[in-house]
Order: sequence, then structure tokens, then C-alpha cells
Amino acid sequence: MNDYISGTHHEARRPGEYVTRTLHPVTLAAVRASRILDSRGHPTVRVHLTLADGGVVTGDAPAGASTGAHEARELRDGGDAYLGRDVSQALGLVATEIAPMLTARCWTSITQVDQALAALDGTPGYARLGANAVVATSIALARAFAAAAGSPLWRWIADVTDSVPRLPVPHFNVLNGGAHASNDLDFQEFMIAPVAARSMADAVRIGSEVYHHLAALVRERSGSAGLGDEGGFAPALSSPEEALDLVVAAIRAAGYEPGADRVAIALDPAANEFALGGGRYRVADRILDRDGLIGYYRDLVEAYPIRSVEDGFAEDDHGGWAAMQTALGERIQIVGDDLYVTDPARIRDGAYDGLSNAALIKPNQIGTVSQTFDAIRAARAAGMRCMVSHRSGETVDTFIADLAVGTGVGQIKSGAPARGERVVKYDRLNEIAEEAPGLAYGLV
Repeated sequence: MNDYISGTHHEARRPGEYVTRTLHPVTLAAVRASRILDSRGHPTVRVHLTLADGGVVTGDAPAGASTGAHEARELRDGGDAYLGRDVSQALGLVATEIAPMLTARCWTSITQVDQALAALDGTPGYARLGANAVVATSIALARAFAAAAGSPLWRWIADVTDSVPRLPVPHFNVLNGGAHASNDLDFQEFMIAPVAARSMADAVRIGSEVYHHLAALVRERSGSAGLGDEGGFAPALSSPEEALDLVVAAIRAAGYEPGADRVAIALDPAANEFALGGGRYRVADRILDRDGLIGYYRDLVEAYPIRSVEDGFAEDDHGGWAAMQTALGERIQIVGDDLYVTDPARIRDGAYDGLSNAALIKPNQIGTVSQTFDAIRAARAAGMRCMVSHRSGETVDTFIADLAVGTGVGQIKSGAPARGERVVKYDRLNEIAEEAPGLAYGLV
């Protein structure tokens, strides 16, 4: 697995030290926010920035269903509107506090403006302004700085982070369970990863073909092919093995060979959702202690072409994480999501304690773009891999596609190759590949 580790081309920098070699200041003429609906039909925040030259850029805030306890905090209204999930308070704070601050001066770097947003909020996790308002603002500002530099967003990200850009291997979530579906599957995501594809276009084609062959198998088994939150199928399955058998059959039906170095499988069990406490877990009506769950994962890895397991233990079960890293860390990628919540300090601690060999990267978990850069830098400094990720409640914003390419992490997950809010990210990756035909594709 050493060939999956990235980071050797990155300079050591202090957290927050992300500046382009030539400054391209940004002056904003206007800032406003609007309410949009995410892919689950809940309200979220879109921030619109009008630049001095009249151009407009935007940023959207996604939302998660399976969330870590230490994530940055969304601001929701409560009450009756939208079942308590309205965002009118967050929109109001953009208008009354964020907009006056942003339009009052010229900004020279994304770090400068993100630090100003954190100071304006003044609470841990952006609890006052709302991480949904802050991350949408920060994403829009990244686009503003890229526009000022006259650069595509991915190229600006590569320049700011001193990264070698790369087209990432997409991890398509083709079967949904857990908090993302109404079936009995305890594991949340079953993904396919075309690691041996020749190009971005080839990878997306393979993902689409396997997805449609899986649809036929699901219909044959269940009579219908309903979808979960992330566009994957959500048939009535009760065990991870049943799901994995279907995925392997779909890969073969599409004419490809399942394999960790061909069309691989990645899992997100999201163990927070089936943890019983005290190091015990319930999987397919079996109660497993830590050793039992590690043995179960080992059996799955030996029986199926699994290259990656995310959140295999609950976020607070550090003993389980360390034991899994010891047992399986040389064979597979072990990814911390709820464990780290894109927090550089938590990633450094996890690396020191030997909890995983990879970190999931979600900008809205930490709150700003520059903090997201810091999280990737912290993981790389510790020899960890990174995977950029969407959220289950998504929008049509494509920022994470440019983030994955610009930082060169080599991996992204954005759900199934279906539903507009998912495919728009994959479409953006293909667009970047067409714009920059010299970019390499694949794991690093």
C-alpha cells in the first residue's frame, strides 16, 4: 500500500501559511446569502459574492446525516418551518455581520479572510454564525481569489497549497445502507473504485456501467431499484456479505475483473451508527467485541477485493481504531472520518496514536477552506493518505472536485454515478481532464 501514500512533494509549512507567490487581492462590492434546498429537500445556505469587476461567484454549504460529535456546528432555526431545519438566522447573520466585514476592506489571502471569519464568530466550531454560513462564504471566497488570479479553481488550489495536481480515482457509492437508506444494512456505503482505469473519462464510464449492471441485479432480486441518499441502490439486504456479493457480481457483469488493483471495493461502515458502547457492536444481528469486529473485517478483506474501510470503529473507540490499524493497516487503507472531522489537530493526534493511515476531508466539517488545507497538510506530514468527500445532503456546488484535483490527493467520493448533485462533481472532474490533458490520473 506504500504506493498510495502521497505528500513527498510538499514543503513543510506552519498551519495557515498558504499564500500564492504573487498576491492577487480581492475586493468585494456586495455579499448576500440565499436559501436553497439540498439533495434531501432541506434548506441550506448559498453565499453570493459580487466582485469589484462585477463578476459573481458563489459557494454552497452541504449537510451530513451521519455526523461526528466534533464537527463544526450548523445554525438551524428550530420551530415549525422546514421541520425545524430552516436557515433564516444564518442568512440574517451573513447580511448583518459577514457582509459588512467582507466589503469593508481589500483581502490578500484566503487564510486572512478565513481567520477574520473565525474571529468574527468567536466560538468553537462556528456555533454563533453557523458553519453552514461560514463554509459557504469561504468556498465562495476561494472562487473569488481564483478569479482574481485569472486561474481555474483547481490550479489556484494547487498553487496556494504547493501541490502537484492530479485527477483522483472516484469511489462511487453504489449500494446504500445505515443512516443513508431505509433497509436493514448496518454498513452505510459500498463503493466501487476503478483504480486501474486509464483516464478520468474511463473511470467514470466504468462506474456508470457497473452501476447499471447492478441496477439490473437489484431489480432481479427485489423487483425494484430504489435509491438511498447518495444515489446508490437500497435493496432489502440484511448483511454486508449480501451487498458485497451483489457488487462483485455487477463488476463482473459489466465485463471487469474485481480486484484491489483493478475495480476495487471500498466500505464506509460508519460504525457510530451500530456501536453499542463499551467496545461492542451489532452487525447483522451479531454482537461483536473489538476483536470480533476486527476479525469480521479481516474475513471480508480476505473474501472480497476491498482496498479501503472508513470509520470501521466508533469515533470514541480509540482502542478499536488502534487495534484495526495494527491488524490491517499494512493491507488496506483505514480512513478516519467521524474520528477526525477534518480537524488538523485531531489528525495529528490520530497519527501519533496510530489510529489510521488515512483521513477523510470534508470542508464543512471544519468550517473554512484554509482549515481544510491545513487538515490535508497535517495528514501528509504524518504520512497519511487523504480522500476528499461530499456529504449525504449535497448541492450542485462542484468545489470538492477542484479541491481533490488541486491538492492531488488521488481519491474522491461523491456518491453514485446518478442524481444531479452527485454527477455534477464527476462531470466537473471530466471537464478539468479535458481542460488540462496533461494531468495524471490515479492513486498516489
